[in-house]
Amino acid sequence: MSTIANLGKENRVFSPSVEFVTQANLQGEKWLEPQPDPVAFWEEQATRLSWNTPWHTAHSWTPAQSAGGELTVPVAEWFAGGKLNVAVNCVDRHVEAGLGDRVAIHFEGEPGDRESITYAELQARVNKAANALTDLGIGKGDRVVVYLPVIPETIVVTLAIARIGAIHSLVFGGFSAEALKFRVEDTGAKLLVTSDGQYRRGVAVPVKENADLAVAGENEIEHVLVVRRTGDLTPDIPWTSGRDVWWHEVVDTAGDVHVPEFFDAETELFIIYTSGTTGKPKGVVHTSGGYLTQAAWSHWALFDAKPETDVYWCTADLAWVTAHTYVLYGPFANAMTSVIYEGTPNTPHTARHFEIIERYGVTTYYTAPTLIRTLMTWFPEGVPSSFDLSSIRLLGTVGESINPEAWIWFYEQIGKSQAPVVDTWWQSESGSAVVAPLPGITALKPGSATFPVPGMTVRIVDDEGTEVPWGSGGYIVIDGTWPSMARTVWGDPQRYLDSYWAKYAQQGYFFAGDGAKYDEDGYIWLLGRVDDVINVSGHRLSTIEIESALVSHPLVGEAGVVGVSDETTGQAVAAFVVPSLSLSDSERADTQTWVRLTHELQQQLREHVAHEIGAIAKPKHIVVVPDVPKTRSGKIMRRLLVDLSEGRPLGDTTSLQDESVPHRIIDITQELGGKSLIS
Repeated sequence: MSTIANLGKENRVFSPSVEFVTQANLQGEKWLEPQPDPVAFWEEQATRLSWNTPWHTAHSWTPAQSAGGELTVPVAEWFAGGKLNVAVNCVDRHVEAGLGDRVAIHFEGEPGDRESITYAELQARVNKAANALTDLGIGKGDRVVVYLPVIPETIVVTLAIARIGAIHSLVFGGFSAEALKFRVEDTGAKLLVTSDGQYRRGVAVPVKENADLAVAGENEIEHVLVVRRTGDLTPDIPWTSGRDVWWHEVVDTAGDVHVPEFFDAETELFIIYTSGTTGKPKGVVHTSGGYLTQAAWSHWALFDAKPETDVYWCTADLAWVTAHTYVLYGPFANAMTSVIYEGTPNTPHTARHFEIIERYGVTTYYTAPTLIRTLMTWFPEGVPSSFDLSSIRLLGTVGESINPEAWIWFYEQIGKSQAPVVDTWWQSESGSAVVAPLPGITALKPGSATFPVPGMTVRIVDDEGTEVPWGSGGYIVIDGTWPSMARTVWGDPQRYLDSYWAKYAQQGYFFAGDGAKYDEDGYIWLLGRVDDVINVSGHRLSTIEIESALVSHPLVGEAGVVGVSDETTGQAVAAFVVPSLSLSDSERADTQTWVRLTHELQQQLREHVAHEIGAIAKPKHIVVVPDVPKTRSGKIMRRLLVDLSEGRPLGDTTSLQDESVPHRIIDITQELGGKSLIS
């Protein structure tokens, strides 16, 4: 079976031009060598922050150990004794350094409203919010759940929560009331921050009703703070007197002077929930000093940050961990100018992102491979020449493995074959990028995240924990600890042990559930979640590898692959394919178009996968569709693809970019002859 390194147009290696080397912040090839003393390395990076009190012990670690036949929960601590304020590091110190007039945020709303906020203005707004939160009874250690879209108030209230030593938990604004309710109750939050409504795909959608459902029943909520976002478009919102308060009445009217307190480095900063394959979501906990140290350094290093000239845009929703580290904390700690955009990438048209890049002169564009593949299908002839993307000097990808075809398109079309692509692998639990190239230093391979970042040790191991040789695959683990690692699972330390440390406790490896391969040169290729593995007659196949093989075909722009039940082989491969063909609006709207394309392409795509990987990987089921179901953060919802394949009722679809997509697929499969693919 071929490795992912062999997929794509050809196995090309790109080395960035001398221009990128000479512009880079970093210091040459020394960064590619393992750090002889990781603790000393991270101590050096911590000095990039402003500490009110210096630490006395840089790092201590009690690994999972066997005690009486049972493993103990591991405990890590970084920068013990040190005190700092996260918000001061992200805002105040830049104003004090004379950067108050620098733009911190360029905001673009989905309807077209725009606002640019300087660091001085951001400081005043954060101070107002901190005073208002204090007046609402929020203090150190209290939890605040934030259920807002991508708007400036989301950033302001998040930094204000950090400023007063409280703990925030951001929830994607498209999640259901039940999903929000679970997070409100699990955190024991005293305050919920929400909005009257939000804009989704050009429509003002009510939100407050979901918030009310979420705080009904037994919980610790004392107040619901409501941002007026859609106003007259969603006028009749429910209101509970004494509990509900308007943002413009309590925050905008508060004083803009706030004296910060400084907190221990291990003070909890936020809880972020990750979906497990089984059981309820896990609320992983990140703390202040170590997390901010690694967020700030990794943003500076991996994105070659130049605060004086860069305009940085990470497209992630603010509730995802990507935005926590590479919108909320890393860039602000580095005094960057950032763009945030409220809406979907095709509202009101498919070139909205190109417009935004041109309007603000974006220099660094960090987005998801799924969006890149979607842009490939929207613009099969490439980016229209009417859009000026010449400001781009660096590209980044995050969220899932990027196939070589998408990497190459991104590099050539968005980066004009000049901007290096920083493909980052990391997770909610790691807190910051773990495997990624250093721009201007690391030779790049399309589709590979390349090597571990400085200060981190990563291995690919087998079931027994033995590192596999180059050219082989296995489980990707982190050896040892690092400052931005999650410290526990909120309220359930045993689950923290069982989920991440138990499997390789003897070796001291952290394992969060992803597979990977080394190629023959030692480059790392991510294969996705190990639960995204299809077992066909005992052969374990990576969904990512099959998707990459499909997308390497010139007629395929995007693919989602899942395993479905099969009486003969246990599981079979089902592929949902988005073509790279140009189609008229009427053709796209006609179900018969997709039925016809399915019949025309099925056999050649099966043969193509067999050629690229092997006959065992040939999809049994192939359906050509206008789009695959994706979350707003750009991840393919493979769970829904399984439901669609097997004819099961769809679960929660509120986090979808477009809730019509599953229903279009149902129409197509029914026209193909059944209620499901396996019927």
